[in-house]
Amino acid sequence: MDYILLAIFVIGYVGIVLEHQIKIDKAASALLTGTVLWGLFVIGYTEVPAHLADFFSSFSAGDGHASLSVFYEHRLLHHMQEISSILFFLLGAMTIVELVDAHEGFRVITDRINTSSKVKLMWIICILTFFFSALLDNLTTSIVMISLLRKLIDDKETRWLFAGMVVVAANAGGAWSPIGDVTTTMLWIGGQLSTSAIIVNLIVPSIVAILVPLIILTFRLKGTVTRPVFDNDPNKDSTTSFERNLVFVVGVCGLLFVPVFKTVTHLPPFMGMMLSLGAIWMLTERLHYSKNHDQRTELSVIGVLKKIDVSSVLFFLGILLAVAALQEAGHLLFAAESLRAALNDVYLIDLAIGLLSAIVDNVPLVAASMGMYDVVPLDAVTDEWSGKFTKDGHFWQFLAYCAGTGGSALIIGSAAGVAVMGLERIDFIWYLKKISLLAIAGYFAGAGVYILMFA
Repeated sequence: MDYILLAIFVIGYVGIVLEHQIKIDKAASALLTGTVLWGLFVIGYTEVPAHLADFFSSFSAGDGHASLSVFYEHRLLHHMQEISSILFFLLGAMTIVELVDAHEGFRVITDRINTSSKVKLMWIICILTFFFSALLDNLTTSIVMISLLRKLIDDKETRWLFAGMVVVAANAGGAWSPIGDVTTTMLWIGGQLSTSAIIVNLIVPSIVAILVPLIILTFRLKGTVTRPVFDNDPNKDSTTSFERNLVFVVGVCGLLFVPVFKTVTHLPPFMGMMLSLGAIWMLTERLHYSKNHDQRTELSVIGVLKKIDVSSVLFFLGILLAVAALQEAGHLLFAAESLRAALNDVYLIDLAIGLLSAIVDNVPLVAASMGMYDVVPLDAVTDEWSGKFTKDGHFWQFLAYCAGTGGSALIIGSAAGVAVMGLERIDFIWYLKKISLLAIAGYFAGAGVYILMFA
């Protein structure tokens, strides 16, 4: 059954990769893969996998009538807590961004970007993305930046190139912030890393990870970009400069509020996103209540919800379900253990986990690593190996960098990449040809800098 699950995952993965060749939307392939994997897992594993034995014992102790199928249902719902949190977060962020866009709020930024040079614009976009990602998170930042790119670049091929670099910049920017990437946040909340260690020790490697691809592109890019020409929309003409600026400020502040809300309340990020969405929803309802029905609808949350790409959300659901099934079957834990046995070096292990996260989700990989390796108290350090597993130890720091930036190697290797792929309909093969080598060059350059700093 183990091999069957892996075969189904590979077939589904190929279906996603060859979306345009087989003329089947990647969301369909992802959903089919995720649901089939869970169905086969429940049917095929008639005994509890060894790594779930303790969970099953605890579950059975609480419910004396618990069957294996009920336990598997419980495990699925356990994963759905995290998956639904991500999906609701994504829906909230996309809605806020679309609402700001409906009010032409992004003109606050686009009107100030006057250059048409591809090189200069690439540097501006990537620098903005890098620092926005640290303040917000890489997923939200990618959604915002794609909306900006649609206002700045008309040609699809050029916009795809910029969008690909947005993925690289967002992941690099998220790696050095405790709230910038979900894996860094996991290590921060789990007690493996402190805020100061994340920021001080990872910012330089993260900067290098985006600088190297940018420098390479600086010598490759030529010419200028053409901005799109938008038809005059009477609904958008009805928004005043005050309304545009107000919605933009409230929208951005709402996004910035999300990590603050999480830090204060310790509730999942989607709760802060829903709070921000509710606030801006009420604001826009009151702001346009006196306008005619058509204008009010186009400038309200109800109107912009029609523009949300639901297939991207379903694609995300399918991918996360598939990875969760492999995690339950023990494949990811086996991979982590195999890395330790084969490499036996913390830096090589982290580098491998980073590259592996480009194929499967980095969250379960980091979770498996956190489960395999305990935080070693300072007074229990006996050798150089154990010394790298203390709080703020180099294994945890380098893991945060590698897991955060390694996913850029493939477009479905990170939440930011999946979101951009869905929003811009970027082809997997295109990204592999145009962006992957740039991302890998930056990944290894930043890793090399970290090793030189601390090894």
